[in-house]
Amino acid sequence: MYKAAVVNSLTNDLNSLEIIELKREILKPNEVRVRIKAASVNFPDLLMTQGLYQYKPEPPFTLGMESSGLIVEVGNNVDSFAIDDEVIISGKTGSFAEEIIATEDLIRVKPKSLNWEQAASFTVAYLTAYVALVCKGNIKDGETLLVHGAAGGVGLAAVDLGRYFGTNVIATSASPKKREFLSSYGAHHVLPDNEFRDKVKELTSGNGADIIYDPVGGDVFDESVRCIGWNGRLLIIGFTSGRIPSINVNMPLIKGFSVVGVRGGEYGRRDPVKGQQNMDAIDQLASSNKLNPHIHNSYSLENTVDAINELKNRTVIGKVCIVP
Repeated sequence: MYKAAVVNSLTNDLNSLEIIELKREILKPNEVRVRIKAASVNFPDLLMTQGLYQYKPEPPFTLGMESSGLIVEVGNNVDSFAIDDEVIISGKTGSFAEEIIATEDLIRVKPKSLNWEQAASFTVAYLTAYVALVCKGNIKDGETLLVHGAAGGVGLAAVDLGRYFGTNVIATSASPKKREFLSSYGAHHVLPDNEFRDKVKELTSGNGADIIYDPVGGDVFDESVRCIGWNGRLLIIGFTSGRIPSINVNMPLIKGFSVVGVRGGEYGRRDPVKGQQNMDAIDQLASSNKLNPHIHNSYSLENTVDAINELKNRTVIGKVCIVP
């Protein structure tokens, strides 16, 4: 038997999430069993408990998209991994547990430079940021990158990668505490997210930002349209503000900018070769100590609800982890 955080029904609160014991299943030939050392809490985890994410598992299901751990058992046909290998698991569910069964295609070797919590937390955030900035945004050294929601998981990854690629990083956040952290983290300029438009123009000599990375939407998107530069790329990551904005198409026409949707995981599913290259790229950066994933807090498996609520309440800087 092993413990897991199981969603029993879809609700607008977390009352249906329970920590229960599940019976171990026998491995199939192409599977491995991993003892989970840490799992990352992501916003889609919360949406799945409400049935609001694009992937809608039927209850009951074990929550958790990504984790890290130690292989404790391998199937007869597994030849790429062995017992005691340290790995990262990337899936859609199953990671908020003491152990998980995964096929070889869902695991990869953990970069030794990352601790268990960092390894469990960086894939979704950094893959999203990498696909956005490199594959969709064609980021260039010396450009100005405006990152909204910059203290969140995907936002902070964009700040980190933006610094690595040599851009002038402007970060926004609603929270004074988060803005203070962003300054210490290395953002070149940090602004409130309700009064950034004029300051961005000032910081860019009136030209506007070359790339805008927006996981927020709503009013932030509306104001971004007013401070993007010629030939700019406005990257749509999500809508954490709760409002999906719209745009009059004369604005991209007049200012010559592009509005680009970004789905890091779907990008790899549509083009598996390129998707693997992107995954290899972030792993190589991590292995070379070029990335700095920030862990805000860690919770026990029994306190999974508290971990999700901290994310829901928008107090998290970087990522929150479950440590079984």
